[in-house]
Amino acid sequence: MLDTSAIIEPPSASQLRDHADELAVPIIAIGELHYGITATDDLVEQTRRRQRIRSILEVFDVLPFDLLAAEYYEALATLVREHGRNPRPRRMDLQIAATAVRHDLPLLTRNPDDFSGLEGALDLVALTPSA
Repeated sequence: MLDTSAIIEPPSASQLRDHADELAVPIIAIGELHYGITATDDLVEQTRRRQRIRSILEVFDVLPFDLLAAEYYEALATLVREHGRNPRPRRMDLQIAATAVRHDLPLLTRNPDDFSGLEGALDLVALTPSA
């Protein structure tokens, strides 16, 4: 499953091939992308971002944040707190992680530090920079 960072800067072709059967996007990431539309005042860029979201929706399955994901969220937030970190600023990342765990999918990310404290609970794939 792709997190928001992996959607914004997609994995290389070989990284995609390695996880072809596991590619989906969480609804939380779609929300983050929609929020990012107005992060710029450039109307052309806003249009490009809207078109990109439409393309993503055509290509990938979108996974919901459902009741079971909410239960996993509770467990993951507790793990983060037990590792001495505040889960509140990381709510979106934790909801994305919970969606991956709920669907038994690895989470592909360019920001592995966003998921520290979840080692052992989450199959995290840290993507390397694109060449």
